[in-house]
Amino acid sequence: MATKLTVLSNGSLRVEGEDFELVDAKGQPYGLGGRQRISICRCGLSAQKPFCDGSHKGHFEHDATAFDLPAPKPAV
Repeated sequence: MATKLTVLSNGSLRVEGEDFELVDAKGQPYGLGGRQRISICRCGLSAQKPFCDGSHKGHFEHDATAFDLPAPKPAV
């Protein structure tokens, strides 16, 4: 299964797959304990950032609806 990221309405960013890695700003990997699905906090309220702990409930609103980005600007 390819890695899939799902933006959840009023919630987290779900990451699913058989082979993915999450690293910090220094490139150090988080220990995921063999999980094939994790949720990343988008609201900033989680006590376990970057992971979602459900703190967003009732405090974060975002209707996750897909759209197309414009073409990237040409390199100068």
